[in-house]
Amino acid sequence: MLDAIGAESLESLFSHLPEDVRLARPLNIAAGKSEYEIVDYFRARGGETANGYASFLGAGVYSHYRPVMVDTVVSRGEFLTSYTPYQAEISQGILTTIFEFQTMICQLTGMDVANASMYDGSTAVPEAAMMAARVTGRDRVLVSRAVHPEYREVLATYASRQGMPVEEIAYDAATGSVDLEDLERKLDTKTAAVIIQSPNFFGAVENVKKAAALAHAKGALLVYVFAEAVSLGLLEPPRDADIVVGELQSFAITPSYGGPFAGIIAAKEKFLRQMPGRLVGESKDVNGNRAFCLTLSTREQHIRREKATSNICTNQALVALMATVFMSVYGKQGLRELAQQNLSKAHYLASKLPVRFSGPFFNEFVVKPGRRTPAEVNGELLGKKIIGGLDLERFYPELKGSVLVCCTEMVTRSQMDEVARAFGAGE
Repeated sequence: MLDAIGAESLESLFSHLPEDVRLARPLNIAAGKSEYEIVDYFRARGGETANGYASFLGAGVYSHYRPVMVDTVVSRGEFLTSYTPYQAEISQGILTTIFEFQTMICQLTGMDVANASMYDGSTAVPEAAMMAARVTGRDRVLVSRAVHPEYREVLATYASRQGMPVEEIAYDAATGSVDLEDLERKLDTKTAAVIIQSPNFFGAVENVKKAAALAHAKGALLVYVFAEAVSLGLLEPPRDADIVVGELQSFAITPSYGGPFAGIIAAKEKFLRQMPGRLVGESKDVNGNRAFCLTLSTREQHIRREKATSNICTNQALVALMATVFMSVYGKQGLRELAQQNLSKAHYLASKLPVRFSGPFFNEFVVKPGRRTPAEVNGELLGKKIIGGLDLERFYPELKGSVLVCCTEMVTRSQMDEVARAFGAGE
């Protein structure tokens, strides 16, 4: 190479640099390692982390089994390196997977249309609120205080720049569900959307039909939120809602310190034109064969900014593909069986503990404060390689000492018994 460029030596390449900025010694870094030494090194580091720990921590991010097939599919170069499928003629593979994703989400939620995914559940909530405002021509939003606190924070951030008043609905202190009487009092003719989550942040299953009836009586739309997608394997699809948003992290997407995840938004067909993002639809090519294309793209990079329904301009298709593979592997019956496992394990542990709320729950529930603080309980469990629940005082000061506990298919009976003992069950 030196001969080709006419240089006498490697040093001559740097001769134009002053001596005082040149390093006259080797870099102070360790010598290189072979591949198997690198693998051993990272295995050792992994052993120092949470490897092998059981987790009873939920609160919007859940520990579920990830089928090996998921990584096998999403690691393929055709998916891993693809970007936005602008050119349908060379993007049929990715368009097909997105179309299947949308179809499965509609089946899961009972809605007519779904888009090609959102950033995550938290950003899907304000997108739904703004969509409801466009549909109704109103601007006021009511959101249950039992909706995930971080989802409500994101909603507040969006709303503050949209001139959109947001008011919270109380939760029932006995059941942990939305206070329907408070909802009825606060509803008025300026309300665009009522936002509830089910199962909510306390794990309680909401009465969607009653909430929808109250909202519709005042001309508002009901937005249904879910954070634990596995619950839809057992719960009735929220057909009474107008817009459904949620988080698919439970469908084979690793917690990864908080992301990236995949949110969804689905709605009744009559609201199709106001949905954010884009939709993939089925068509035919010039030869009459089945083909797919971007049917609706209302993002600002496709149309005039003032006409856009969303500024979300990234591509979540790879993460959404993980969820699509998961749903394909489990199928309708498999997802139902998975949800049944979660339900059974949560109710087994709950039977051993003082549960704070009386409402029906799926795989999360709130434990009443006892003689020990949440920090003491979690500290003891951590020493036994168990990650405990969430101290609710962080988000709900009135629930000081209470702990949100989650059970998924990943925990064993002996681990659940250990958690019960740490809370002082039987004392």
